Amino acid sequence: MRFDEKIKELIGLMTLEEKIALCSGADFFHTKAYSKYDIPSIAMADGPHGIRKQKDAADVLGFTTSLPSTCFPTASLTGCSWDRALLYEMGEAIAEEALQEGLSIVLGPGVNIKRNPLCGRNFEYFSEDPYLSGALASGWIQGAKSKGVGASLKHFAANNQENERMSSDSIVDERALREIYLAAFEQAVKAAKPATVMCAYNKLNGIYCSDNQFLLRDILREAWGFDGVVVTDWGAMNDRVKAFEAGLDLEMPGSGGYFDQEVIEAVRSGELAEARIDESAARMLELIFTSAANLKPGYSYDVEKHHLLAKKIAANSAVLLKNEENILPLQNGKKVALIGALAETPRYQGAGSSHITPTKLSSLVDGFDQVGLKYEYFEGYSLTGASDETLRVNAVAGASQSDIVVIVAGLPEEYESEGFDRDSLAMPENQNLLIAETAEANPNTVVVLVGGAPVEMPWLSKVKAVLNMYLPGQAGGLAAAELLAGIVNPSGKLAESYPLAYADVPSADFYETGGKQAQYRESIYVGYRYYDAAQQEVLFPFGHGLSYTAFEYSDLEISSSELTPPYTLNISFSVKNTGAVDGAEVLQVYVGAVDSPVFRPEKELKEFTKIHLKAGESKLVNLSLDARAFSIYDGKAGDWVVPSGKYQILVGASSRDIRLQSEIKIQGREVEANPGISDWYAHPTWTPTQSDFESLLGRKIQPVIPWIKGKYTLASSFNDMKDSFVIRRLIKSIEKRVGKAFGGADYRNPTFKMMVSSSTNTPVKNITQLSPESMPKHIAVGLVHLANGRYLKGILAFIQRNKE
Repeated sequence: MRFDEKIKELIGLMTLEEKIALCSGADFFHTKAYSKYDIPSIAMADGPHGIRKQKDAADVLGFTTSLPSTCFPTASLTGCSWDRALLYEMGEAIAEEALQEGLSIVLGPGVNIKRNPLCGRNFEYFSEDPYLSGALASGWIQGAKSKGVGASLKHFAANNQENERMSSDSIVDERALREIYLAAFEQAVKAAKPATVMCAYNKLNGIYCSDNQFLLRDILREAWGFDGVVVTDWGAMNDRVKAFEAGLDLEMPGSGGYFDQEVIEAVRSGELAEARIDESAARMLELIFTSAANLKPGYSYDVEKHHLLAKKIAANSAVLLKNEENILPLQNGKKVALIGALAETPRYQGAGSSHITPTKLSSLVDGFDQVGLKYEYFEGYSLTGASDETLRVNAVAGASQSDIVVIVAGLPEEYESEGFDRDSLAMPENQNLLIAETAEANPNTVVVLVGGAPVEMPWLSKVKAVLNMYLPGQAGGLAAAELLAGIVNPSGKLAESYPLAYADVPSADFYETGGKQAQYRESIYVGYRYYDAAQQEVLFPFGHGLSYTAFEYSDLEISSSELTPPYTLNISFSVKNTGAVDGAEVLQVYVGAVDSPVFRPEKELKEFTKIHLKAGESKLVNLSLDARAFSIYDGKAGDWVVPSGKYQILVGASSRDIRLQSEIKIQGREVEANPGISDWYAHPTWTPTQSDFESLLGRKIQPVIPWIKGKYTLASSFNDMKDSFVIRRLIKSIEKRVGKAFGGADYRNPTFKMMVSSSTNTPVKNITQLSPESMPKHIAVGLVHLANGRYLKGILAFIQRNKE
């Protein structure tokens, strides 16, 4: 620690009460200051693709207007860059904007795995693959650190759905937990050393993440060596005494001392050692003093430079999914029909806590104008999903009179957001119909796709090209225009698989069906790991992406055909740009165990790099694999082990486009299959049942006991208690108030839907933490009594502020 002596002295001077209070926020986005000890307050703000500093009353879900900042592309797109250096640049730029606003910590990046494409917050996460996620997050964090700004790596851990996120229990077997859901965090913690790690709302195997000693102390701190601050997600604290014991330091936001007295009593009774408080207070002081020393009063960033960087990142991340007959890039002199409301009103970011007020905003219409493409624009459809036959008929007529059609389509804002999950992979039907009819009228149809996650494409075979922009940030329209015009050559590769239909997703039949219990029955078979093992066809595979040029792979060489400890393998191969234009290629290295006695994926991504080649240029690529590339997590050994056997080394342009391969033999540890495990895990060709999963867990899963009247507690949500007339009236009142504040009580409005969902599905105790002024504890206690039918106790709680 940089301030060891000073911190040691302060810990000795501060009272127990002061040390406990230091470990909760002063408000939504500041730590507490203590002037008598010369302890300053530091500020933090969302988020992962730009700064959301609110200028008025702060909130956790992004409703209050924020100060303008650069809206960079979301992680759903930057994940497709496969470019560590580009993410480093983005982290640097976000840190510069944080410095201008006097911020010390930026709440990002997010590295939760895209377990299921319906998760409403997938736009904030990089990939279905932990290695890719961890590598890109490391670049982001290191870029921010280079400017003296700390990151908050989130949401730790197994937070893979938005519905019931405040109370759901993620049940995960240990191999899946270590190899899939923790691996990206581990990589980023060890490689980039973020200032903070943010715990998730949910439970993990029955214990809230905020209280989870196995997760926070045993793994994060002791196994990985993390010595920074662990902070709650906003309002995620469950039991403050257990959280101190687990190594969680900072409760955010400040809850008005909600837990302080409980902690004081636990220390005085001997239940909690004061040393645990001292550890957390010391880590807080280290963070505060280091952060304060890195601030640069008067600092300002270059708005235009950052806007151009946002364009560069979007252009270098976008994925060309299809390009029949090389219809792209657009040729000069062609008559182009530009169709789609999203071409004029861009969808460029997600909804929720990461929602940004951009410094500028460019649509694809703006982009066409800027690059000089000639076009005629047609709205084509309504973003509300309302009947729009006239718009569609006019657009189809325009398409039939044009040489080429460019349609911008995808997911409107109400389809995906923090706070709720999608219902399906379907795009709005009015858009699907428009694309189908347009392609029928003019086969030279190009679709520019926007949205934060995969969609089904019933019209794919009818169109010539698809350019996937995901959520491309404030300069996305300019980036898309430059890509379509050929000014920039596409080089992005998908960071997630696109299934043919939702039914093909391994967790489709049980994702969220358990309500407050999320069973991860598919174990390690997430994304391409499942599709490959099940030999399931996909719409577009993991790692897929086309270019306006072509690349030839050759001359694979490996440093050894047999490996012994320390299991390091050097590989080299040549790549040549065989086309007529300059371009960039992502080179992907996969490792697959041959005839493994324990279940493993067919292959797994273990290394990658992105190289730029001029037309006709060749390069020799050198990469290295370490022991972890061949390892599995052995629960019995309590460690990573390298099993003996044969392994394939696969080099490809995607997970299903392998260009080079070799085989090695490893002298490692002999491992045996567990005979009690269901055969599904060796042959994942049917939907795994709870019984299959229990065979893997080695225990029975206890059913969730539903809340019933008379048994409600502060851990219940308003939706849990809606059997009560009083609570039903309260929910109606919430809907009315939210509707009045946010444009009407309409569940098609993502802000309304998110706000109501957050208010009614959050445990009452967490609402009290988040909003101690509007929902003080005595009111919460009274409402629970009323819901239980104990009306006198409820009234007395309101009047007397009973403490329970």
